[in-house]
Amino acid sequence: MTEAERSLSSRADDPAAERDPAAVRQFIERFTALLAQTGFPRTPARIFVALLTSDSSSMTAAELAELLQSSPASVSGGVRYLLQVGLITAEGEPGSRRQHYRMPLTVWQDIVGLRDRQFTRWAAELKDGVQILGPGSPAGTRMAETVRYFEFISAEIAGLLARWQQQPGAGD
Repeated sequence: MTEAERSLSSRADDPAAERDPAAVRQFIERFTALLAQTGFPRTPARIFVALLTSDSSSMTAAELAELLQSSPASVSGGVRYLLQVGLITAEGEPGSRRQHYRMPLTVWQDIVGLRDRQFTRWAAELKDGVQILGPGSPAGTRMAETVRYFEFISAEIAGLLARWQQQPGAGD
C-alpha cells in the first residue's frame, strides 16, 4: 500500500482500511468528471475529490501526486487554484517545509455561499443594466426579471444555509 493509499485510511483497525485503492481512484475519476462537466477545472477537481476521499481530509502534495498519478507541477497548479478560490487551506508542518492541504468540513456550504455571492453581484450589475436599457424596454423588462430571479434564489439560499446549520451534526 502506498503512502497516499494509507492516507485514505488513518488506522489499520478501521473498516476504512479495507477500502479497495483501485475503487477509490475510480470514484475520484468519476466524480471529477461530474465536476468538470459543470466547469470545474479538471486537475483542481481531482485534487478536491482526492481530499474528499481522505478520512483526515488532509494530504501533502507528494501524497496527492502519488494517489492521482500526477506530476508535482500539476498538483502544485491545482492546489494553487483551490487555495485561491478558498476551497482548501494549507497548513505547515512544524520543523518542515511540507504543506498539508486540508478541506474544511463546511466546504459544501462554502461552495454554495460563493455561488450566492456571485448571484448577488450579478443582480447588482443587472440592475444597472435595467436602467441603461430602460425599464420599459423588452430587454430591460427581461433583465429586471433576471434580477428578481437572482434576488429570489439568493434569499432562498440564505434560508437553506441557515436551516442546514440547525441540523444535528451540521458543520461538525
